Amino acid sequence: MSKILFVMTGADHWTLADGTQHPTGFWAEEAVAPYEAFKAAGHEIVVATPGGVVPTVDKSSLAAEVNGGQENADRIAGVLASAPELQTPVRLDEVDLDEYAAVFYPGGHGPMEDLAVDADSGRLLTRALESGKPLGVVCHAPAALLAATKADGSNAFAGRRVAAFTNAEETQAGLADKARWLLQDRLTEAGVQVEAAEPWAPHVIVDGNLVTGQNPASSAPLAAELLKKLG
Repeated sequence: MSKILFVMTGADHWTLADGTQHPTGFWAEEAVAPYEAFKAAGHEIVVATPGGVVPTVDKSSLAAEVNGGQENADRIAGVLASAPELQTPVRLDEVDLDEYAAVFYPGGHGPMEDLAVDADSGRLLTRALESGKPLGVVCHAPAALLAATKADGSNAFAGRRVAAFTNAEETQAGLADKARWLLQDRLTEAGVQVEAAEPWAPHVIVDGNLVTGQNPASSAPLAAELLKKLG
């Protein structure tokens, strides 16, 4: 049994271009699918957030239509409600990476608000990448890679191949024209190689110890890849 660190957003909104606050948080499936996979494999999970705040689930991610029906939506909500780790997060700035065998970042629009500019998260990501430990990041969570800057100002993930939520998906979700910036664009500007697949289809990229997924449907296959790396 190993300890796996879940780094999650502490934000409950995403500030749009006009200054309005779009209610959000983490995306339910992106936390639940890996949570269940890691627990079933016998691993321990510790959740860390900026400031140690209890993470907020994006209520739209609990809707029946994004979970294949009401029955599964209720099941996912039940997992979140009964997961003690989500109610007792540790402070991100107090995390000791040496205590963990792997690191995982679930998405949702929340990371666009806080983790994208969180220096503690950026340092943790840089260390995790350099350590060779399995590092999983899915959907909007690659926004956190933007804060992983080296001493010379370059991005620690520049040149890496990643999957991340695409401009096409943000457009189809109806938020692209309201956003201050788009994830695919900003990652590309930082030198990260975003490899986009069909919108909403599972798409996982493995580049060394880095495992990334494009969207919510990529969460379960990403978790399977991380488990393979954990042996």
